[in-house]
Amino acid sequence: MRGAACPKFKWSRTKWLTRRRGEPLPPLDTVYHFDQLIDHDDPSLGTFQQRYWVAPQYYQPGGPILLMNGGEGDATELIAYLTNYTITGWLAEKFNGTVVLIEHRFFGESNPYPNLSAESFRVHTLQQSIDDYEYFLKNVQLPIPGGDQVGPDKAPWILFGGSYSGALASYTMYNKPGLFAAGYASSGVVEAITDYWQYYEIVRQFMPQNCSADIQAVIAHVDATLESGSEAEIQSLKDTFGLGNVTHNVDFAWALEGVLTLWQNLQLAPGPNDTFYSFCDALEVKDGEVAGEDGWGLGHALAAWGSYYKDGPFLQNECDSLGISSLETCLNSYDPTSDVYTNITVNNWYRSWRWLLCNEIGFWASGAPENMPTLVSRLVTPSYFESQCPYYFPEAFPVPPDTDARTALTNKRYGGWNVTTERLIFANGLRDPWRDTTVAADGSTNLGSDLNPHLLGEGFHASDMSILEGEANPSVKEVQLKALQYLSQWLSEWKPSACASA
Repeated sequence: MRGAACPKFKWSRTKWLTRRRGEPLPPLDTVYHFDQLIDHDDPSLGTFQQRYWVAPQYYQPGGPILLMNGGEGDATELIAYLTNYTITGWLAEKFNGTVVLIEHRFFGESNPYPNLSAESFRVHTLQQSIDDYEYFLKNVQLPIPGGDQVGPDKAPWILFGGSYSGALASYTMYNKPGLFAAGYASSGVVEAITDYWQYYEIVRQFMPQNCSADIQAVIAHVDATLESGSEAEIQSLKDTFGLGNVTHNVDFAWALEGVLTLWQNLQLAPGPNDTFYSFCDALEVKDGEVAGEDGWGLGHALAAWGSYYKDGPFLQNECDSLGISSLETCLNSYDPTSDVYTNITVNNWYRSWRWLLCNEIGFWASGAPENMPTLVSRLVTPSYFESQCPYYFPEAFPVPPDTDARTALTNKRYGGWNVTTERLIFANGLRDPWRDTTVAADGSTNLGSDLNPHLLGEGFHASDMSILEGEANPSVKEVQLKALQYLSQWLSEWKPSACASA
């Protein structure tokens, strides 16, 4: 699993050099720093500089503070969430509020320690990140008019998040009731799951059926060859994809799933994120003709997929996104001396993310059970990913972790699917491959309520956070308008703590 993340939207820096009362405002990419506690269980360890950004262009004193967490990455990539291109800025404009984007500890440049070692990660936990919110709300002095008088007892704060940070919004409001006036979790992956094979099942259900049929045919052939083929046949298969130097069969099988993860980045509105469909076109368009629902079959699909990997930039781009320039290093997981495992420099998002996966949330995206069709090799199992945890963090994991026990504890601590937190909106998309980790999972019995609405549109992963996506699809727009309605009502009912009993 390459990682859940909030979608990134383009924005124009010049456009957002706005003015208030004739005075220019700071540009939205102005960085502010907050002295955050290193360890909330031991304040004597001091503080670190946690980065945050502020959107002052809509704010009027008395308006709400909309707090957005950057999640598992460098938060500079999410500056658009300070604008009305996205639901946070759109709502801030409606409510005369301000958006605050805060960087998650151990991502970007917000690091309690100058490295990403297992020892440093002692304070890289869900609970420490939840406690960050409380300390921030109660101590920050925002660079807005009256910014030293906007604590949660004096001003309404609304907590936002998408994907992992959407789950963190739910966890926080469950763990610290009353801290926030309201919350909004888009594609919130609230249920920690060890064997998350459903990720690819949702892709299979909604992707073009000819492409699905051919992928399934290729994967069935791959598994049969890897399980019972000769060494020469296995080598020939790897060479077909330009992966002849990948030593271990399961690493080769895992490399094939990479292109499928692009599904979650698709948009309903026209946009540049169309690599997934380009891949399907490579498989399904032959001599100008498009295959029927059953696809072209194994022969063409195997050759076409092989060419797509071997002759195109996809694999290199995937490795570059993980900060690994060498394909051989990137795709071979059984070398504990590899830079993949030993690079502990800061702003290595994948290492920080893997710590959370190994420790608390799992989310190992694997092949489907034998009784289900699969887009991914069944050699890719949770134990494949768990076995890498000791390579990343040998001091913390002398043996692979029991992720089942760890995810069960996370769900017990923070509610998982069963959250009924009041004034918390869950928004999800039918096409989201993470949907079965959200409250909109198939078979879920948590139906929500007027104080804990479950809103479902036809979008992909966190589609509802993009205003453009709402313009492209009425069901996503309905989610956004309902959220506006609920939040308007709750804000009208909110009172400062000194007035709560009045």
